[in-house]
Amino acid sequence: MHTFTANDAKRNFGELLLRAQREPVKISKNSKDAAVVMSIQDYEELETMKADYIKHCFEAAKEDLAQGNVVDGETFLKNL
Repeated sequence: MHTFTANDAKRNFGELLLRAQREPVKISKNSKDAAVVMSIQDYEELETMKADYIKHCFEAAKEDLAQGNVVDGETFLKNL
């Protein structure tokens, strides 16, 4: 992943946008990672994957609940 400093990103915004169409680009400020710029297509695919994962987790939880595979909160916390 290519990294731009915040100042370089500001000065070379056009290049940043072009690069972000090919791969995510990391932006750092004061030597710390601050943001990632990615194409809208990559962002939408990521959001779809997140939504699919949440749906999968919800369906698995519904199945566990229907089968009685549950643990009360106190037991859960003790097992942590």
